[in-house]
Amino acid sequence: MINIGSWQKECPVSIDDLCYIQVIHHNFNKEDKLGELIVHKSIAIDMIKIMNELYDINYPIYQMKLISNFNANDWESIEADNTSSFNCRKITGGKKWSNHAYGKAIDINPLENPYISKKGYISHKESIRYKKRIHLNNESFQNKAILLANDKATKIFKKYGFKWGGDWKTIKDYQHFEKHP
Repeated sequence: MINIGSWQKECPVSIDDLCYIQVIHHNFNKEDKLGELIVHKSIAIDMIKIMNELYDINYPIYQMKLISNFNANDWESIEADNTSSFNCRKITGGKKWSNHAYGKAIDINPLENPYISKKGYISHKESIRYKKRIHLNNESFQNKAILLANDKATKIFKKYGFKWGGDWKTIKDYQHFEKHP
């Protein structure tokens, strides 16, 4: 993390407050894969429980690799449809630290669950087809990966006190879950 730059001295959280976890998840090929996350130690147990519950309901995650595998570049991680948590960065389009910089946020299947600006703009071309938020009548893992308000996956996060970016009023960040103390 230090060598790649996903954590630097100016980050708002100490490296000692971060925790590395590994979890099993179903990928889009219906295979069990070992995923990696770095989260704030205060949410590590909850995150493990959440990931176990997502696994139990067969919620698919395309891949789950550390942001350092993408040179700490959020754009590259999203383009790879990577689920990730800690990344010492500012909020999209802002000057404040993102909750990712504290290790208290996670983005899940970002291509299927895009960030949509106030004006309806989606920057990732592969996400445009997911602007309309519905489950199709098919069993593809891409379809199952779409997060909607009443989905079991969304409810699991909320059960553990996470807020969902899909509930935000001005922008929508369907991939994003965060927890505040």
